[in-house]
Amino acid sequence: MVLDTSWRCGVVAALLMFPWTAAFAADEAEQSLAQEDRIGELERKVEVLTEELERTRTDMAVPESELESVFGLGPAASKVYGLTRGLSLGGYAEGLYTAVVKDKKDSGEVNRIDMLRAVLYTGYKFTDHIVWNSEIEFEHATTSSTESAGSGSVSVEFAALDFLALDELNARVGLVLVPMGFVNEMHEPPFFLGANRPEVERTIIPSTWRENGVGIFGQLAGERLSYRFFTVNGFNAKGFNAGGWRGGRQNGNRALAEDMAFVGRVDYAPLDWLLVGGSVYVGDSGQDQTTNGVDLPDARTTMWEVHTQLRALGLQVRGLLTMAHLDEAGALTRALGPVALGGSGRLDANDNGVIDTGEVVAQRMFGAYGEISYEVLQWITPESEMTLEPFFRAEWIDTQDDMPDGFASDRRKELEIYTAGLQFRPIPQVVLKLDYRNKRAEQGAAGDEINAGIGLVF
Repeated sequence: MVLDTSWRCGVVAALLMFPWTAAFAADEAEQSLAQEDRIGELERKVEVLTEELERTRTDMAVPESELESVFGLGPAASKVYGLTRGLSLGGYAEGLYTAVVKDKKDSGEVNRIDMLRAVLYTGYKFTDHIVWNSEIEFEHATTSSTESAGSGSVSVEFAALDFLALDELNARVGLVLVPMGFVNEMHEPPFFLGANRPEVERTIIPSTWRENGVGIFGQLAGERLSYRFFTVNGFNAKGFNAGGWRGGRQNGNRALAEDMAFVGRVDYAPLDWLLVGGSVYVGDSGQDQTTNGVDLPDARTTMWEVHTQLRALGLQVRGLLTMAHLDEAGALTRALGPVALGGSGRLDANDNGVIDTGEVVAQRMFGAYGEISYEVLQWITPESEMTLEPFFRAEWIDTQDDMPDGFASDRRKELEIYTAGLQFRPIPQVVLKLDYRNKRAEQGAAGDEINAGIGLVF
């Protein structure tokens, strides 16, 4: 009887415990499934993050071998156009050592070493059709002056918003690089020869030259024909002098816009290895100003250049010819006055009373250069990405080629410059440069130089 009662009690206890045991087992199973779901979700998120990081790394990576220019800009400045979306970072840097080795005493030139530039490109691709691109440049390592030199600067070299519609027609607005010559738009150091930019493209075409404006650009004929047309604010003629128009650039800094200008460029590549092109700039530069109690003349400024490039089998040949014309140069020089221009204001009796201010603004400037280079390592290490390019460049410059009536020219401004050197790239993004520059002035001394430079893009 006792056994029978115990058995019945056990059965009852088991029946009472079963729901709790089942519930516990079900809960444990549910927790296990939930944990598996959480692990699966975490794994999915890790995979998504990995893919996103890889995409970001790929989008922002330094190009390893193919460095391509887009819309005339330098290859590093063109990175943003290759993105699918989002932020692009790039830049370049440039350093230079110059030793004056001839006519040093007579020319007054000295040896110098300079961290010329450190540059950051930032761009953002909002959509396939709207792209922001900009360049911020730090020049000469510091914004403070030193005992050795004046201050450096921090500047926005360009900052523009592109509206991309078709290969044939797009628009740009902002601070734009003026599309003239080889170097003004594509001024990254691995992509021009020599430790210094060609002097013609610093003096006559005053690179780096940028102004506020708006315009259109595109490619036609299967990308063999490209164009860029912009309306920009004009020069400020108060900055002109005997050395050219460089001081008249307004650089986007609260620029006077009483006088606007037009600049247009066309390039044509009839063959894969041949490029021919030209550009023209025209606009007034007086900007409705008064100086020394005298109204400045309109001072119409016109500049044009033609250029050609041949690139084949490691050989590169370039040539460029440019001229700049200034209407009312005599009236402008008289309005600015010898004091403003830095001259003496004396009369030159030998020239029958011709005024010699020492800093006359010319009515015509002239510049031309040709250069040739050849990549030699293709025959020695054909599988390597290293390059070594001996080169030679000849330049002719005269910023007082034709003078206004009543003014004498300064023959120190007529120069011949011959540069021979080597350019070595251990990788496509890094360049080491060494050259010798022989400078010859029509009058006075100009020091010869040995130049050594470094440059990089990323």
